[in-house]
Amino acid sequence: MQDVDWDEDDPFEEQRENIDSPMKRLIFEYGRPYWFSVTAGITGSVLARLLDLIPPILLGVAIDAIFLQQQAFSIRFIPDAWLPTDQTEQFALTVAIIALSFLVGAAFHWIRNWGFNSFAQDIQHDVRTDTYDKMQRLDMDFFADKQTGEMMSILSNDVNQLERFLNDGLNSAFRLGVMVIGVGAVLFTINPQLALVSIAPVPLIAVFTYVFVKKIQPKYAAVRSSVGKVNSRLENNLGGIQVIKASNTEGYESERVDDVSRKYYDTNWGAINLRIKFFPGLQVISGIGFVLTFLVGGYWVFAGAPGPFTGTLEVGQFATFILLTQQLVWPMAQFGQVINMYQRAEASSERIFGLMDETGRIEENAGSEPLEVTEGRVEYDDVTFGYSDAETIIDDISFEVPGGETVALVGPTGAGKSTVLKLLLRLHDIDDGAIRVDGQDIRDVSLPSLRQSMGYVGQESYLFYGTVEENITYGTFEASEAEIVEAAKAAEAHDFIENLPDGYDTMVGERGVKLSGGQRQRVAIARAILKDPDILILDEATSDVDTETEMLIQRSIDRLTEDRTTFAIAHRLSTIKDADQILVLEGGEIAERGTHGQLLDNAGLYSHLWGVQAGEIDELPQEFIERAQRRTARTEAGNDDD
Repeated sequence: MQDVDWDEDDPFEEQRENIDSPMKRLIFEYGRPYWFSVTAGITGSVLARLLDLIPPILLGVAIDAIFLQQQAFSIRFIPDAWLPTDQTEQFALTVAIIALSFLVGAAFHWIRNWGFNSFAQDIQHDVRTDTYDKMQRLDMDFFADKQTGEMMSILSNDVNQLERFLNDGLNSAFRLGVMVIGVGAVLFTINPQLALVSIAPVPLIAVFTYVFVKKIQPKYAAVRSSVGKVNSRLENNLGGIQVIKASNTEGYESERVDDVSRKYYDTNWGAINLRIKFFPGLQVISGIGFVLTFLVGGYWVFAGAPGPFTGTLEVGQFATFILLTQQLVWPMAQFGQVINMYQRAEASSERIFGLMDETGRIEENAGSEPLEVTEGRVEYDDVTFGYSDAETIIDDISFEVPGGETVALVGPTGAGKSTVLKLLLRLHDIDDGAIRVDGQDIRDVSLPSLRQSMGYVGQESYLFYGTVEENITYGTFEASEAEIVEAAKAAEAHDFIENLPDGYDTMVGERGVKLSGGQRQRVAIARAILKDPDILILDEATSDVDTETEMLIQRSIDRLTEDRTTFAIAHRLSTIKDADQILVLEGGEIAERGTHGQLLDNAGLYSHLWGVQAGEIDELPQEFIERAQRRTARTEAGNDDD
């Protein structure tokens, strides 16, 4: 098993570097439709926190005016004429206002939580679905270069990081902001001189936080990248668990998981180590404000104004100051948590938009018309294609398939057969030349109409987790039960399906693991038959069935291909010997073409391949064997595509 360089750069690093202000983009691009919920959350947060200031303010008033009676009973924003003069009534009014502030405040707390949670969940949903939709529409070149686990990490972990900030972080930011501004305003109203003492640590907190942000930002970006690498390794191993068990390499794979997990551990611990130093330090600095307030204010109460301070400070005012300063200290300490969540979310949003802004080679022209298939005639006109500029897979091939005929593509492994048909589906775009269906260039028609007109059965026969019926009807969701059964019978699948525990409702397992390879292929063929496409593409469609089942499926395929254009790839040449036209590919070029009989008479590559399958190995020319050895070496080196 080839090892992977897990130390390579983030696969989306180039895109991330081009992302400007990702959090601003997130809020304005995805948050705008949900302005009502976030406005409700902000309003609820502001009003709830303002109401939280009422109890400590009224406590100070009660101490000085009711209990000690050192000043007149007065409540800001309520005219004195409305206030009672009796001590008991003043006390009752104070209790009632405090109780009402808690009750109304609870309602605003609910509104705040509803607003921010709704806002976060809506954006999280939209970002995840938009990112997935953009990703699945990229061409196959993108998926060939990216690890599945890396993309899963973005769609899951990174999107969840956004939700944490938009809910908890944004909520906390407004809550703390209101507390700092509100408390500060009240403190300055009561005693501006002592208020300056309380907020003295704020500049130091700002500098401390700035340094933290500068150091933590690159660490969180590295953590998000390392999470993707862990997911990629785990996804890769779980997908190949059968090979791991059969190869007795559990220990080897455990070491590889341990290695990539250790790298994540080291990266994450670097961020954690910085974070756990920052928060206690921030709390100490914030606590300085409380200690100074208590020291100066306490001395002021019992000994008079200290040093440069002037005026008097009543006991109730001092009590209010102590309570509010505590509420000021805590938000300043908590502000570091908000910065921490923001940095995590920013690192995640860079990765999300890096994936979302990924561009593919395949672009659908604006105003593309739907493909109209009349005859099903397909033409390849001087087609050239390579996965990169330095690598040519298909080199200047041309052929034409009249509507309703069957053309077979054969050749040694790595000749480019599958690639030729993937170009017809526009899973990749050609570099030069043109491919036409009934005279229409496939680059000028809409992708949905192009692919809807074609049925594809690949050699891997991928099945989705679900029932047999759901897999047969995939892409033809409106099919009736009778049509499903008819398609299954045509694919020689009905009998084995009926013998399954729950028939057509049997769950096939992850990737169809509960079915044999041959059963999966017959379900995939039934899916293509049910679609009733104008053009049928069979890429090693019977590679995983035994000879007897292949004969039965071949009969069904022969009936299926009677009235439609069909492309077939097969290594077992006996399955395509009746094709109207056979193209023999070698090195990305058409080496021979003709019918089965004509190609045998030519005594070229096709006849040699036929001889191999007929067991006539001793009669093969030495030149053919040497070329086969060279082709095999190139294929094993990963330089060719089938």
